Amino acid sequence: MHADLSRFTHHPELHYSAVLAQQGRVQLDADANEQTAIELSRARALTADLIGQHGGPAGATGFEVAFVGGQRDIDNLTIGGGRYYVDGIQLDASRPVPGTPVPDDDEAEGGAPSSEGSAPATATWTYWDQPDAYRDPEVPGDRLPTQFPFLVYLKVWERSVTAAEDPALREVALGTAMPDTAARVKTVWQVLPLALSELDVSGTDPSEDDVRTAFRTWADRQQAPAARAAVRSERPEHSADDPCLVSPDAQYRGPENQLYRVEVHDGGSAAEATFKWSRENGSVVFPVDGVDGTWVELASLGSDDKLDLNVGDRVEFVDRAYASRLEPLPLLRVEELDLPGRRVRLSAEPGTRERSVGRRPELHPYLRRWDHRDGHRRTAGRRPGAAARLQHGAVRIEEGRWLPLEDGVEVYFAKGGTYRTGDFWIAAARTATGSVEWPRDAARRPLLLAPAGIELHHAPLALVRGEGGTSDLRLAFGPLAGAIPAATQSELAAERLAEDEDRAVEAAAAAATSKGSRSQTTAVAEAEADDETVESGDGGSAGRSGSGSGSGSGSGSGGRGGRRHG
Repeated sequence: MHADLSRFTHHPELHYSAVLAQQGRVQLDADANEQTAIELSRARALTADLIGQHGGPAGATGFEVAFVGGQRDIDNLTIGGGRYYVDGIQLDASRPVPGTPVPDDDEAEGGAPSSEGSAPATATWTYWDQPDAYRDPEVPGDRLPTQFPFLVYLKVWERSVTAAEDPALREVALGTAMPDTAARVKTVWQVLPLALSELDVSGTDPSEDDVRTAFRTWADRQQAPAARAAVRSERPEHSADDPCLVSPDAQYRGPENQLYRVEVHDGGSAAEATFKWSRENGSVVFPVDGVDGTWVELASLGSDDKLDLNVGDRVEFVDRAYASRLEPLPLLRVEELDLPGRRVRLSAEPGTRERSVGRRPELHPYLRRWDHRDGHRRTAGRRPGAAARLQHGAVRIEEGRWLPLEDGVEVYFAKGGTYRTGDFWIAAARTATGSVEWPRDAARRPLLLAPAGIELHHAPLALVRGEGGTSDLRLAFGPLAGAIPAATQSELAAERLAEDEDRAVEAAAAAATSKGSRSQTTAVAEAEADDETVESGDGGSAGRSGSGSGSGSGSGSGGRGGRRHG
């Protein structure tokens, strides 16, 4: 991010979950920015875990693509509004609705509403007017492919925005002499075409699954960092020439704390790639008021000697379109200064025949100063003979050796790298330690690191078959929560029947238990009564038993005997 930062301290591998402010301490920008980065990283990781690599909410899924044939081979796409998520990053394709202006006096007297006669706001973007792509139909390379089918995909990344690009960020109550207070981070989404030949997909009617698989492989190659670099501070030769400036033992010889930024300008292999560097993280910018050939009128030439422009400085002409396209143009050299007129003369006119930059005020153009210089002009601490080898105004990348920047600060590019425009590394240099803050191993050797940014994200949207239609490649997800379902009448009747059956079973069990208890009590009582009868019949009752039994017995016996023998 091109912003005036002290340093950047968020490192996900340390697994910090929060920043704790302590009482009576100085509040630093790095602490606040780290807390923001922690929360953003956690939220996006959770979103990606729940949704997946990409997807949109069902019923509000954005970025629906439709092909619209055009005249003169200038076709178009419509991009439907709604939300979509790519690697946990929320995107919104909704097109803002313009407000209604206050009517003029003539309109007010006539009584006609000011909205009459105005075109209704469209709910969709198109390929040519999408907000962050800045496609130009006059540039052949920006047009849609003429060979069908081709893929349409989303490219997502982030960039910083300061008051130089968005003046509304500045608090005017602080006065023009005060710097802006804070920068912003903007999510950039671009709907772009891709020929199937780039995906190694053959045939005129590939399946959607084959296209998705091939695109995932292509996107992984685009996102994987293919370059590594390291930064160190080394005590320069002849550093004792100015022993009063810094400690004689210091490796970093600069007089102030700095945040060095090393950024790739031209991408490609090492033979093609170039880089630029800044001691202020690329934050020194000068808003442009007008362009007249090679002369550029600026809003200011800088607030002090540290943040001004001088003859020999290298500058980059930037506006919103240039910053969003990530397609570099040559850096220009400041040839002459007109201090009273706040003008500078550059080594060439900005832009090219195909790509204009800096001439549209609505895009808020500005110059960004970089701190490398050409020729053999020596800056403070620069080793003798360490003149930069420039190509298109940027420094050529030389792999496998330490390249000096200034004041003992050096950068090293690993061999075999492939470089992307915009990739950057940052390192904080501190006068208190006389060194550069950079990770090292146990032997104090600087570690080779992948770029700190830019992080690119991709997602497929559609397979355009021309007049044959469009195959939608988006994914959708439903809400996790829902209403508690209400029971139907049949379910309620079944529940009542089950409850009645349960009560009947319980009643039967209780009755059986009660009956069994009464039968057992009766049997015990009868047994006790029999025992008492037997005890009372022993002795006195024998006579009664004999007489009684004699008459009774006799008759009884005779009767039984007569039936047996008669």
